[in-house]
Amino acid sequence: MKRILLLNGPNLNMLGVREPGIYGHDTLDAIEEGFCAYAASKGATAECFQSNHEGALIDRLHAAHGCCDGIVYNPGAHTHYSYALRDAVASIDVPVVEVHLSDISAREEFRRISVIEPACIAQISGRGRQGYLDALDILLERA
Repeated sequence: MKRILLLNGPNLNMLGVREPGIYGHDTLDAIEEGFCAYAASKGATAECFQSNHEGALIDRLHAAHGCCDGIVYNPGAHTHYSYALRDAVASIDVPVVEVHLSDISAREEFRRISVIEPACIAQISGRGRQGYLDALDILLERA
């Protein structure tokens, strides 16, 4: 059975409240529940982790090495500047798919660049909640 980590970065705990016109009305709990159910329907197990703290996310990425088969990761604002998280993704031998609810290529100039993407096997942007499921499919197809 494949083990998948769903990792969410800063401010994603505020989904459903934070700028619903951009990020939608789904809460993080609803996204995680749907993700875990979808993973189970595909014969995989999913674990979810969210933190607003860069170091906690780095620690969780490091802990995934050797125990997870893939990671679906929404780095939130860290996407645009956290070379420490980019290096953490690159340092583990676990495939990572970067996910964004909104289309970052159509947002403010500073949001259009991901420093995380080069360390990932794929990036999905602008598909809302469905993007998380699409990322899981990519990981399972790769396995």
